Amino acid sequence: MIQGESSIDAMSKAAENVAESVADKAGEGISLLELFMAGGLMMWILLALSIVAMWIFFERLWVILKASKIDSRFMDQIKQYVHSGQINYAIDLCRMTNSPIARLIEKGLERIGRPLSDVQTAVENVGNLEVGKLEKGLPMLATVSGGAPMLGFLGTVIGMIQSFYDMAQKGSNIDISGLAGGIQYALVTTVGGLVVGIMAYFEYNYLVSKVERIMHKMESNTIEFMDLLNEPV
Repeated sequence: MIQGESSIDAMSKAAENVAESVADKAGEGISLLELFMAGGLMMWILLALSIVAMWIFFERLWVILKASKIDSRFMDQIKQYVHSGQINYAIDLCRMTNSPIARLIEKGLERIGRPLSDVQTAVENVGNLEVGKLEKGLPMLATVSGGAPMLGFLGTVIGMIQSFYDMAQKGSNIDISGLAGGIQYALVTTVGGLVVGIMAYFEYNYLVSKVERIMHKMESNTIEFMDLLNEPV
């Protein structure tokens, strides 16, 4: 029990020293590194979340941009093969074209000869799978967007509790500069959480807009393909 109390006292003194150091440097101006270090453990957690968010963003952006590239003549070639009855050539073209749209058309071509409702269902199922692949990681990015500000606010609340605890312990011997430094230290985590959350929020919405564009292309190509199958022989 005594050892636990001594560790708490040590943590309290360390936090007090950081707060006083921040307060001493407030008039001189504080660097971003000093602010980050003053934020304590919560700032390291927020830094880890920002790295995760940036990794998801650039990895998904590369995948989405790659998926959106397709030859504008792709559907014209598919139509020519279907009209001439060369279904195998059309399937081979789809397999050589690495894109979600090509995989949709490939599945539809493989179902030619069955009822059109079965063909459309098969194409839609593949479409759902392709969209799921594109959206991989986006829920995590949304979680960082919403969770980072909450973690930052949690760090602020903990810091404020520590500051008022120190104030209560000192009684009438309150050091205003030290208290101000402690409050400033506490607010750093809120700023960090907001920065990470806003960054992840914009990244998430940007990627969602890109995925929606691909979905619209997939839908338009699916409609075009089904119209092709509905054409009179």
